[in-house]
Amino acid sequence: MISALMPNYNRADLAFERGEGAWLFTADGRRYLDFGAGIATSSLGHGHPGLTRAIAEQAARVMHVSNLYRVPQAEALAARLVANSFGDSVFFCNSGAEANEGMVKMIRKTMAENGHPERWRIICFDGAFHGRTLAMISATGNPNYIKGFGPAVDGFDHVPFNNLNALRDAIGPETAGIIAEPIQGEGGIRSAAPDFLPGLRAACDEFGILLGLDEVQTGMGRTGKLFAHQWTSITPDVMSLAKGLGGGFPVGAIVATEAVARNMRPGTHGTTFGGNPLACAAGNAVLDVVLAPGFLDSIVERAAVLRHDLEALAAEFPSIVEEIRGQGLLLGLKLAVPNTAMQGACLAEGLLTVAAGDNVLRLAPPLIVTPEDCSAAVAMIRRAVTALAEPKVAAQ
Repeated sequence: MISALMPNYNRADLAFERGEGAWLFTADGRRYLDFGAGIATSSLGHGHPGLTRAIAEQAARVMHVSNLYRVPQAEALAARLVANSFGDSVFFCNSGAEANEGMVKMIRKTMAENGHPERWRIICFDGAFHGRTLAMISATGNPNYIKGFGPAVDGFDHVPFNNLNALRDAIGPETAGIIAEPIQGEGGIRSAAPDFLPGLRAACDEFGILLGLDEVQTGMGRTGKLFAHQWTSITPDVMSLAKGLGGGFPVGAIVATEAVARNMRPGTHGTTFGGNPLACAAGNAVLDVVLAPGFLDSIVERAAVLRHDLEALAAEFPSIVEEIRGQGLLLGLKLAVPNTAMQGACLAEGLLTVAAGDNVLRLAPPLIVTPEDCSAAVAMIRRAVTALAEPKVAAQ
């Protein structure tokens, strides 16, 4: 008999009752160090007093009114995102997939409003992940996500990631823009090469098309900057956010320049839940922490130590760990053993991780993770690697 919950997830047989910081606890008292953070979403960890207080207080006042009325919490959150980004205006939604859908619409609409309705195609990259709606699985381009759901939605062209020559060759008279992740998360923690984002910006400027960045996973401090593209000198025309923006409460956003946002007049796009008082109270509480003086610098410092220790472990066990990838607190272990086996071995040690493409094990702890938490995680990974290496030793 089918379960009441649809069987479209391979869920671990774990249920958590409560959390504190980077730790989660089951009802029977077992504790787990959370280096998955709800897939890079619980940015302030679990039970953060500022976030939980903001949500509780707002819930007691008013949770939802719809966008038929002003939402002061959304106005405040938008103003803060604008003040700390390239953008001039923000649209709020509920998820990363919605943010990416809206970003595509904004790119196409801008082209149409500027006299180029024939420009509607979007260039995406192999290994990308942009969400699970029908259009976004087509933008993602992974055949496993598309199979069984009918023909792919037209309008998305794919080229190899980090290949600027292929990118420029793919630009045609129907191209409206480019969408890219600064670090491909689901695709295997594959970072953009140093010249890649600047190369995308240059190509967009040359051909008169728009650059959209998917910062759903890399944004909100995950790499040690508020947005990952801020490690470069370039800015996009439009950017999608979600995941860590609400610290675990569902909220997404599209940040755009005035040249893009002014085309979204009343009736062009909308949402019932997006940007409601409760979601934006959560987003403002997250920004209170992430924008506090020194917080982003502390992420860089902790991440540098964590990466150093992981690289030392990889050097010690090259038959298990081939490479350490990523930036900040979005790191990946490229493995020589199945990443599911490594994930299971880590779970047995009390460490929660997330599998990613290209046989990578993803580490995305809460941004408030402590040095002691990081040391504990490395020790757990070491024991997991040792357990996986022992059969090989015995076989020799």
